[in-house]
Amino acid sequence: MSTLTRAPVLKPFTLALIQLGNIGANKAANLKHAREMIQKAVTNHGSNKKPDLVVLPECFNSPYGVTHFPEYAERIGYTPGKPFSPDSSESESVKMLSAAAKENQTWLIGGSIPEKDPQDDKLYNTCTVYNPQGDLVVMHRKVHLFDIDIPGKITFKESETLTGGTTLNSFDTEFARIGLGICYDIRFPELAMIAARRGCQVLVYPGAFNLTTGPLHWELLQRGRGKVLAEASEKEEIVYADIDPKTLEETRRGIPVTTQRRFDVYGDVSKM
Repeated sequence: MSTLTRAPVLKPFTLALIQLGNIGANKAANLKHAREMIQKAVTNHGSNKKPDLVVLPECFNSPYGVTHFPEYAERIGYTPGKPFSPDSSESESVKMLSAAAKENQTWLIGGSIPEKDPQDDKLYNTCTVYNPQGDLVVMHRKVHLFDIDIPGKITFKESETLTGGTTLNSFDTEFARIGLGICYDIRFPELAMIAARRGCQVLVYPGAFNLTTGPLHWELLQRGRGKVLAEASEKEEIVYADIDPKTLEETRRGIPVTTQRRFDVYGDVSKM
């Protein structure tokens, strides 16, 4: 995460969350469908105001599984702080996402895709973000890898093929500072605590939870950070939420933990 400036003033904005279905083995078809759904999210909102931010789910361009990650991984080539043109990237997913953000003139969080580092060929689960001009503004590699072994139920180890990211990331829009995580990252409160201490007013965690560990914990973990405003069914769907800054302001005034923390007793995790 780069050196922080003053966070933008939180303003009202509309969020569109895309829950994708029909993700199959054909990457080109997956990308085409995702682009169509981005367009649908922008044009079918049902009001004169289009969404300010559109979000895709985790691993939207391929089937989700450790055997699939190496096959579908793409080299992005983005380095923070250095000039980067999405059109020159090797990644077909990046090119599509950049074009979709630009043609719809919206901020776009591109869920995540399997990424192959061009320097050492390590694989990551990576989220990319685009402004309304189609510029790639930040990239987040999933920090915590989902390795579980529940006897008789599920065994899944992302670390068999993926490497965990090593940076915490956020980006500024004209309406909010937004912190990023991916799926399993939500279970580790340190990321959210640090993001909040660094001025983030919104946290976005694209996810693809399984049906064994997901149903109980996914909603609970989100409710631990706020009221549920919109919720999709298990089918393909687009949900919208109007974000009102008054809710954040009133909550922080009513429960002033941001000013009552005792860093004389315990350390500030964002500075460790």
